[in-house]
Amino acid sequence: MTAAATQSAPSPQQTAARVEELLDRLAAQDPAAAATAEELVRALMEFYGAGLARAVGLLSGRSGAPLDALLADEVTAGLLVLHDLHPDDLAARVGRALRAADAGALEIAELDAADARLTLRQTADAAHGCGCPSTNATLGDRIEASLSCFAPEITTVEIVTEQAPREPALLQIGRRPAAASEAR
Repeated sequence: MTAAATQSAPSPQQTAARVEELLDRLAAQDPAAAATAEELVRALMEFYGAGLARAVGLLSGRSGAPLDALLADEVTAGLLVLHDLHPDDLAARVGRALRAADAGALEIAELDAADARLTLRQTADAAHGCGCPSTNATLGDRIEASLSCFAPEITTVEIVTEQAPREPALLQIGRRPAAASEAR
């Protein structure tokens, strides 16, 4: 597939939304046809899942790292996760998502699989970005889109920024004003 074809391919999120929209539209018009269409989608999912499982099995036995390119690709990784074939654990897939979202200034503070929650914090050497809310929102959007492919089980992402410790206020001790000392 050429680079242009890869860039024009719909994302897994777009494809899922489109399939859902088409099935809903069909269900509104003809419930029996919608049930048949859903069965067709399930049959195709099973077929593609079996094909992907076989491809992963064949590539896994090779020397080197032939799976790396597939695992780093958002579309392929999304398919592998969808079919429960992705060989990486959740933490590794979250790491891939952060690299794909170019979130190098963030590190995982907490990954709670049970609550489907990811908390990220800025690294100590984070030199780029102003830390303003709009920058964090844009980065958050990129991270959430990437997670939807690599680790869709994560539903909540929080980016925390830790403020540098503040210096204590300087207490200044001086002489009393003349009026105050004369009143005594």
